[in-house]
Amino acid sequence: MSLTIPEGTIEARDARGGGLYVPAGDGVTKWFSGDVYTVRLQSAQTAGSVGIVEASVPPGGGPVPHTHAEQDETFYLLSGELEFLNGEETFTAVTGDIVHIPRMVKHRFKNVGLHTTRLLFIYTPAGAEGLFLEGGDEPTPGVQVDNWGPERFDDRILGLFQKYGVEAV
Repeated sequence: MSLTIPEGTIEARDARGGGLYVPAGDGVTKWFSGDVYTVRLQSAQTAGSVGIVEASVPPGGGPVPHTHAEQDETFYLLSGELEFLNGEETFTAVTGDIVHIPRMVKHRFKNVGLHTTRLLFIYTPAGAEGLFLEGGDEPTPGVQVDNWGPERFDDRILGLFQKYGVEAV
């Protein structure tokens, strides 16, 4: 039996016991500010409990310092390395590391390595993943993702930041 999922969202299937099963490769992929984000689970699927995003961050990629008003964010590095800002402290996280950032703590990550880093973002509760779904660009297969200049952070994107409780600091 399939779940009823709103149109334009991730396909998911009931698993035994009423859970969700999202097969490898499923999700909604968007380009956002030079990175590639695939939303694997979103708020509508989990009754708001958790949102999960798989990210590919090329060298030099990553967001500006920011906070989340309503979500804690946990990162799990699948491959590569990232320089993290956690409050005022910077450190390097590598494959297998987990970084947990409570809501309202200033943070960012940056790929300072030579290779693309892959990681998961886990938002609790769900919600912040909607920024990528609404604000991201449609990817083009076989083309490298474009970095965004300051002109891309227009009233629409800044309005989405506000909607999803993200504040650039």
